[in-house]
Formats: sequence, C-alpha cells, structure tokens
Amino acid sequence: VQLQASGGGLVEPGGSLRLSCVASGRTFSPYAAGWFRQAPGKEREFVAFVSAQGSLAMVADSVKGRFTISRDNAKNMVNLQMNSLKPEDTAVYYCARARDSAGGRFASSYASWGQGTQVTVSS
Repeated sequence: VQLQASGGGLVEPGGSLRLSCVASGRTFSPYAAGWFRQAPGKEREFVAFVSAQGSLAMVADSVKGRFTISRDNAKNMVNLQMNSLKPEDTAVYYCARARDSAGGRFASSYASWGQGTQVTVSS
C-alpha cells in the first residue's frame, strides 16, 4: 500500500489546517490508521489514531481539544483536522497504516508510512 499525505502548509498561530492521507494499492478499511509528527531535532511522536471502522479514536494529550482524526473508508482516506494551531505544532506530519484493526500510539504498531507533509505555524 502507498500512502499520500497532503494539506500541510504555513499557517499563523490560532489557524487551522486539514491534513488528508489517501491509500492506494490496498484498501485502508481493515486497518487502523494514525498520524505522527517529527519536529527538527526531535523524535517522531504520536499525534492521533483511529480504529479500522472508526469506532475508537485517540489523540495525544498535547493536541487534545484541538485536533480531530477521522476516516472515510469509502474514499480510502484518513483526515486530521487541526485547529488552534501553535508554533510547537510545527513538524513534518506522517500518516501510517497499522498492522491490524486496533492501531495504537506506538510507531511499531504501524506497517506502512506516507512521505510526510510539512506543517509550519508561524507569524
């Protein structure tokens, strides 16, 4: 499966962005999906995940109340709505397909990764 992430860009603090990840080559629906991010000089960190059918979703404490993950299995797509963005949200954001339907917050739970999309929050 190939994952293509899009929607990143430059936004001012307090602004919003919507990231999308489309899977090709294999359907997304049997698997959980997640978003991770990596800022310069830092390790990749968990942002959010959603289970295969969307019944369970979780976001990191650092983005709780601001970010929402969703999926549209008919379109083979997973989205990350990011509101009230802060400079510390600046990072390359990666979407990933899990090894199973449950997913989770650990990168080792994910088998396929997209190429990343840059999000920069700055005035």
